[in-house]
Amino acid sequence: MTMAIWCVLIAALLPIVSTGISKALGGAYDNNDPRGRALSYQGRAKRAHAAHLNGYESFPFFAAAVLLAEMKGGTGGTVGILALVHVGTRIGYIAAYIGDKATLRSFLWGASLFATIAIFTAPAWR
Repeated sequence: MTMAIWCVLIAALLPIVSTGISKALGGAYDNNDPRGRALSYQGRAKRAHAAHLNGYESFPFFAAAVLLAEMKGGTGGTVGILALVHVGTRIGYIAAYIGDKATLRSFLWGASLFATIAIFTAPAWR
C-alpha cells in the first residue's frame, strides 16, 4: 500500500480522535444519549466537536482525490507527500480549533484543501 492510502486511513480516524477529545472535555458522558450531550458543550469541548464534524466534511473529497490519483497514475511520490501534508494540516487544524486559534485554523483548513485539490489534479501533471 502506498503512503497516500495509509493517509486515507489516518484521515478517516482523525474525526474519531476529535470526538474523543470533545467527550473527554465535555464532562460527564451519557452513553444513553451520546449525541445529545454534544449540544450542551461549551469552550474547548464545543470546538473539538466542531473539528470532528469538519473532519467528516473534508474526508470524502480527500479520499476520492487519493483514489483517483492512485487509479489514474498520479506521481506516487508527489501524491504521498501531498497526502502527508493533508494529514499534517488536519492534525494542526484540530489543535488550532481546540486551542481557539481561528486565523491559524482557517489557514490550515485552506492548506489541507489545497493539498487535496493538488492530489486530485496530480494525474494531469504527468
